[in-house]
Amino acid sequence: MKKLLVVVGVTSAGKSDIAIKLAKKYNGEIISADSRQVYCNLDLGTGKVEKDKNCNDGFLSEGVVHYGLDIVDVKKQYSVSEFKNYCNKKIKEIWKKNKLPIICGGSPLYVISVLEGWEFPKTKPNLKLREELEEKTTEELYSMLLSLDKARSKTIDGKNRRRLVRALEIVLQDNKIQEIVKKPIKADVLILGIKRDREEAKDLIWKRLNKRIKMGMIEEVKNLKENGISSKRLDDLGLEYRYINMYLDKKISLKEMKEKLYTKICQFAKRQMTWFKKFENIIWIENNFKNISLKVENWLK
Repeated sequence: MKKLLVVVGVTSAGKSDIAIKLAKKYNGEIISADSRQVYCNLDLGTGKVEKDKNCNDGFLSEGVVHYGLDIVDVKKQYSVSEFKNYCNKKIKEIWKKNKLPIICGGSPLYVISVLEGWEFPKTKPNLKLREELEEKTTEELYSMLLSLDKARSKTIDGKNRRRLVRALEIVLQDNKIQEIVKKPIKADVLILGIKRDREEAKDLIWKRLNKRIKMGMIEEVKNLKENGISSKRLDDLGLEYRYINMYLDKKISLKEMKEKLYTKICQFAKRQMTWFKKFENIIWIENNFKNISLKVENWLK
């Protein structure tokens, strides 16, 4: 069977660096599985790898081809379903080049939708219903979904308003519970989970946050606002964009912004780990390239 390597882990685990090293060593190309890195101009706030300066076509980082980065205008919405179709297409293209596809990212639903081959309902959007649902709190939306479709509620992050609204839109319009159809990908898959000590991970999150602020993350959000990105859209983009926008609107101080962001990112990492624990056959391994490389080498034999 064709080989497919998957590298996952919580934010700040060092997934991207590991994936690039593996791609260089084993003739691979990387497909980013990150729900925010798909958008153009969301760079520092999403932790996107740096694009090579001499790259004018596609996306190269450290000479390695990356897919799934800068493919959607930030004003548009991008769904799990769209990513699954995009990723499957890129996997086949990479195989045709006799290279190793490496899915790398921290968005669990993006990864699991590809591996399990989720078939998504084709229910059309209902703007009136969406407006009604948007008036409810995130907790109310999740409670509604839980009561209407318990199975689907288990496949959605209870903090993600956009996905909660879409799920309720499907359930309420179809007037029936649609079973989630799965057609697992036909490949020999190795899933590596890059882990860090809990306290080390928190320290890395704090250091990375300060580094990105110094590199211009606040200016990145300011530019988005100046280019017509609304406060609601920035809020939807979550974490860094939400709290930096609040700071720029003078609703919180710089100190409050950094403290809130740090707390929320740590909580996000915890939720990521909860989701990744649901993955079957995942191999957790310390961020040590020598050991990781040995694991991949034995699998490729």
